[in-house]
Amino acid sequence: MNNIEVEVRSLISKEKYDELFDFFKKNADFVNEDSQETHYFDSKDDIRIQKNKKSAKVWMKKGNIHDNFREEKEIIFEKNDFEVLEKIFISLGLKVKIKWFRKRYVFNWDNIKVCLDNTKGYGYILELEIMSNNSEKEKALVILNNKMSELKISPTTKEEFSEKFKYYEENWKDLI
Repeated sequence: MNNIEVEVRSLISKEKYDELFDFFKKNADFVNEDSQETHYFDSKDDIRIQKNKKSAKVWMKKGNIHDNFREEKEIIFEKNDFEVLEKIFISLGLKVKIKWFRKRYVFNWDNIKVCLDNTKGYGYILELEIMSNNSEKEKALVILNNKMSELKISPTTKEEFSEKFKYYEENWKDLI
């Protein structure tokens, strides 16, 4: 079962974002463009709800937020269910700790999911992802790191992402 998300990410400049967008338009299959609103809850596991142009979802990721490997489970709902999902989690005693608003472009590049994100108040991110199983996750990570090298981009360290995320977590209401 491929329920392990393997990903590498990098914080990028607006110029690099534009350059990569042009590159992927020419060299990858365009999957979709989306506007997303995501609410992160203050829970033991990473539990989130999201609505986008077409649907809503709730998902949970095990492990630390910027790990390369995380078990992921999600359930898709009707877009109109987003507010109901939020009320359910709040009634269970969870609080929204962050709201995240982003514009995302998704491409398929050599069987790799590529996400180019522009997140309000946070910045531009390139994310390469493969869904894998536990026994193949290291191999998938090598593939992703090789693709980042091919793009001449270094993955941003977990420490830098954690620092930026912590700053956003403490200031998101002002940043958006």
